Amino acid sequence: MQPSPEQSPHHAYPDHWEADVVLRDGGTARIRPITTDDAERLVSFYEQVSDESKYYRFFAPYPRLSAKDVHRFTHHDYVDRVGLAVTVGGEFIATVRYDRIDATGRPASAPADEAEVAFLVQDAHQGRGVASTLLEHIAAVARERGIRRFAAEVLPANTKMIKVFRDAGYTQRRSFEDGSVHLTLDLEPTAESLAVQRAREQRAEAKSVQRLLAPGSVAVIGAGRNPGGVGRTVLRNLLGAGFTGRVHAVNSALDAGRDTIDGVPAHRSLGEIGEPVDLAVVAVPADRVPEAVADCGEHGVQGLVVLSAGYAEWGAEGRDRQRELVRQARSYGMRIIGPNAFGIINNAEEVRLNASLAPERPASGRIGLFTQSGAIGIALLSGLYRRGAGLSTFISAGNRADISGNDFLQYWYDDPDTDVALLYLESLGNPRKFTRLARRTAAVKPVVVVKGARHSGSTPPGHAVPISRIPDSTVSALMRQAGVIRVDTVTEMVDAGLLLADQPLPAGGRVAILGNSESLGLLTYDVCLAEGLRPRPPIDLTTSATPQDFRDALSAALADGGCDAVIVTAIPWVGENGEAEPGDGEVLATALHTAAAAGPAKPVAVVHVEIGGLAEALSAATSTVSQQRPATQPFTAAQGAPAKPLAPAPGTGTETPEEARRIGRIPAYPAAERAVRALAEAVRYAQWRRQAAVPGKVPDFLDDTIDPQGAAARIEALLGDDPDPRGRPLGHDEARELLACYGITVRPTLAAPGPEEAVAAAARLGYPVALKTTAPHLRHRADLGGVRLDLDSEAALRRAYGDLTELLGKPAELRPVVQAMAPRGVDTVVRATIDPAAGAVLSFGLAGAPSELLGDTAHRLVPATDRDAAELIRSIRAAPVLFGWRGAAPVDTAALEELLLRVSRLVDDHPEVVSIALEPVVVAPQGLSVLGASVRLSPPPARTDLGPRRLSNY
Repeated sequence: MQPSPEQSPHHAYPDHWEADVVLRDGGTARIRPITTDDAERLVSFYEQVSDESKYYRFFAPYPRLSAKDVHRFTHHDYVDRVGLAVTVGGEFIATVRYDRIDATGRPASAPADEAEVAFLVQDAHQGRGVASTLLEHIAAVARERGIRRFAAEVLPANTKMIKVFRDAGYTQRRSFEDGSVHLTLDLEPTAESLAVQRAREQRAEAKSVQRLLAPGSVAVIGAGRNPGGVGRTVLRNLLGAGFTGRVHAVNSALDAGRDTIDGVPAHRSLGEIGEPVDLAVVAVPADRVPEAVADCGEHGVQGLVVLSAGYAEWGAEGRDRQRELVRQARSYGMRIIGPNAFGIINNAEEVRLNASLAPERPASGRIGLFTQSGAIGIALLSGLYRRGAGLSTFISAGNRADISGNDFLQYWYDDPDTDVALLYLESLGNPRKFTRLARRTAAVKPVVVVKGARHSGSTPPGHAVPISRIPDSTVSALMRQAGVIRVDTVTEMVDAGLLLADQPLPAGGRVAILGNSESLGLLTYDVCLAEGLRPRPPIDLTTSATPQDFRDALSAALADGGCDAVIVTAIPWVGENGEAEPGDGEVLATALHTAAAAGPAKPVAVVHVEIGGLAEALSAATSTVSQQRPATQPFTAAQGAPAKPLAPAPGTGTETPEEARRIGRIPAYPAAERAVRALAEAVRYAQWRRQAAVPGKVPDFLDDTIDPQGAAARIEALLGDDPDPRGRPLGHDEARELLACYGITVRPTLAAPGPEEAVAAAARLGYPVALKTTAPHLRHRADLGGVRLDLDSEAALRRAYGDLTELLGKPAELRPVVQAMAPRGVDTVVRATIDPAAGAVLSFGLAGAPSELLGDTAHRLVPATDRDAAELIRSIRAAPVLFGWRGAAPVDTAALEELLLRVSRLVDDHPEVVSIALEPVVVAPQGLSVLGASVRLSPPPARTDLGPRRLSNY
């Protein structure tokens, strides 16, 4: 909302203060600056506030606002006097205002850095977290305008407002003066205030999802009069799933006299329903959606699932239509799944919601599934159904213009019905927030992600999100750092999800392999080695093995303290006539279930080849083995020997409650590669969980080698008063001086435009020296002859200078420099860059071909912990070179880790440092030498993850 011409011309309307927010109850609201055009809205708002709330605000009866009050509360300069309003449906529901004051409490201007703040919330909206959210936003505005403290006078009886200030997490002081509580809040964010903010964000966003997944009533807008069509299909699926709430059909063209569709009440509009509707499924053409959304908003609908197409996937016009759809829905406090969505499913027994185009509600289970693609969603539902897996919730969000995978991570984090989160993502709207939420969720339950559109270089149609410039390999590394299980295909996602949902996490990578095929066991053994596991020699039970043999072998393997997981391999039994006999998979499944239930809690996976009924029987949570087949019947016609009788099947009612709890599905795989890959992901995830339980630390560097204030002053001087938004590369000496503020020493280099200057430089530095070219096409290219080392005399230097210029070109083209020789070691590269979407990323690799040609580079998010730094240098494939490969002396990895942490700290402290490259960093057995450094400064990008809570606008 733009200001009228009356608004102060000296300070432009700050539209970046506008924000959509999620409140405590899951509804949305909009926060924006108050303008001169808001006089009528302010008066109307005040009239709806109770006398008690007015008294708390003004410390006296104040029934109405005078014209002078209205003028004062709607005219701001957006610097010393600022007012923000919270709106729903375009009307005010709350306001906040600050006025800058001096030490005596009188109105003031900068450099005064204190302001008096006051809130007013409509009584009908109190308890929704409105004031807490407003405090976050007005505090951010104040910090932007140079205000460091808020002062507030609150009546002792106004306990709600006192609690808002007390619970915010800011450093504060309280005193009792003249019958009121005087509060002073320091506005600098603290660890506590950030934790409070993120906890509130999680609760609010989880609640907004919960309102969509567990509605008490659903209306399908666009349910056709005749069978068929999208709306009618969703209506049929809702009824078929046995939804426990009320269902309504809405069709504006409903025939006169017709009051039902498919047996449910039918209406021409929501207004005719006559009772609250929680969720609306919109299945009308795109040009009619705005009318439907307005109808929903005016009648209190809490959320929308928009199946309609014709939005961002159709180009620029569609993107504009999509933005307007989101704006309109949020203005009424509603959130959206879609548009172009496939729908949502909630299998909770108390809900049984299938508001999707999926004809069958999947079985209930412990897996939550989110996908941005309807086609992939269909494939995943089908694959999970065939594997006998159950879902807690399913969401196919289409263009996900509003609710995204981040919101569902917030919901699944503490959802008691979900043990594993599976996400198919084609774009990451807010990668920085995604990694933060994924790390927190992964600490309590596995998060498995498939990232589509990895190599297309563009965002899929319909996904209007910021573009990240970091390569997919970096995205994968950052996900791993956050504990996310990143897989390449949806098949691998299902494979991993099944094992993680139904089996305990392994304590390590020691794997026992047993089965009735030596060849299949050896294949499994080889794959385990390739995946970094530690397999034990396979146990061959021979082709004559009975179910009891499998049971005994599995029981023994699980009881073995040297085993962390078991892979069972099984092939069809071969009869005396040489023909394969599929055998009875249910009986074998019973044997494996029994052994797994009785043994220690370790993961078990089965690799089978065409054994009828085995996969289906293993996928059952409890066995339903037919009692018609005697349990003693042998499995092999080749031997003909009777098998030992089996114990009672689990799930028949004879087990104890503890045994029943432990009886779960055993995942079955048609190939060893798939089973082992899923197990390897579980092993790596379990290791991450154990490490995350004791997180690393970001070192303080409490010594005189760190000078943040000095670095800030240098950066401010280098950028100047009017910095170029494209950034500014630093010269060699400028970069050295800035890095020195963080204890990073770069070896000096002296320009050598001619041989005499080179000799003079060597005399200053001391022999031996190196002669290098710094031309961009030859920089760091010793293989092209652009670097000459160990020049121990003037004669050697002059000779090298002549050879260099004769071979490669004139000095003006080569830009030669002289540098003192560093101790021999391993050449490495340390980099830090800021991606506008992902944030600051720290990278490490060996110099030259390993990182440039082979891409052998490791990445971590900033700020890096001591554990991150240690993992960073050990996670590249060429890491053995640093630790004494082929008899070489190990290098000083402790010094390297410290350098990484110092670079991380510099970039984290000063977001204006958008790029650092230290190349090469020569790491010797004792210490290291930074031989080259380049630094780029730029005006700091916005840090949306540290600001007040707000919904993304794409």
